[in-house]
Amino acid sequence: EVQLVESGGGLAQPGESLTLSCAASGFSFERMYMTWVRQVPGKRLEWVAGITSDGHDEVGTVYGDSVKGRFTISRDNRNKTLKLQMNSLRTEDTARYHCGIGWPPTAKGQGTQVTVSA
Repeated sequence: EVQLVESGGGLAQPGESLTLSCAASGFSFERMYMTWVRQVPGKRLEWVAGITSDGHDEVGTVYGDSVKGRFTISRDNRNKTLKLQMNSLRTEDTARYHCGIGWPPTAKGQGTQVTVSA
């Protein structure tokens, strides 16, 4: 059974940082393109960042325009963990963040809430 469990969300002030983690199990994590996505109630799921699977010459990362330069996605295939380092947080980053398999995600976790407020 595919399981994706996010953690690390919380309340932050603008300009602060948070690190999200996702523990994956039940599938070949190292072979999958993994993503972070976010959603605000009433709005569409937004792609945040993606990271290529193992087997590429080098790990490739891609970011949405709204987070480029501020967020960093990384993966640890040995420990089947996906991370999202979020710096210089803005109020508009407030959302529920999910890790997912692919885009659009074929599976995603329950998510972790990030609230950025002064």
